[in-house]
Amino acid sequence: MKKSVKPLPNRTQDILKGALAGLVGGLIATAAKTAAERIYPPHSHGDPNPPASQGIRWGMGAATGAAYGAIAELYPEVTAKGGTTFGLALLTVSNHGVLPAMGLATVPDPEEGREHRSEMATHVVYGIVCETVRNLVRRVI
Repeated sequence: MKKSVKPLPNRTQDILKGALAGLVGGLIATAAKTAAERIYPPHSHGDPNPPASQGIRWGMGAATGAAYGAIAELYPEVTAKGGTTFGLALLTVSNHGVLPAMGLATVPDPEEGREHRSEMATHVVYGIVCETVRNLVRRVI
């Protein structure tokens, strides 16, 4: 007896394609954010990204991009402003919420202007690059 495989509904396929496109976008955006931090580091002293945190950084960048890509399939309005809003929302959720709650970072000191400006700028870079790559990859697949 031959088993036939049912094709996935189009909406499910779209969400999976969006997640894949977002994953690629998230990885490339993580590389762009890392490069931007070399130009405009959040800290004026020391390595802001010790080697132990690199796995977390790349994993989170990829996972966040994949989630963003899937959500963009359901709610295209999240892609507004070319990814800028996404980058700033990610900054708020990660640096002021999730990472401090997990003990992986401290809540940024509001008096440290350089750190805030750098984090905002580099997260905007992440968001714009993620959205640009996600959009390009999604058109191809």
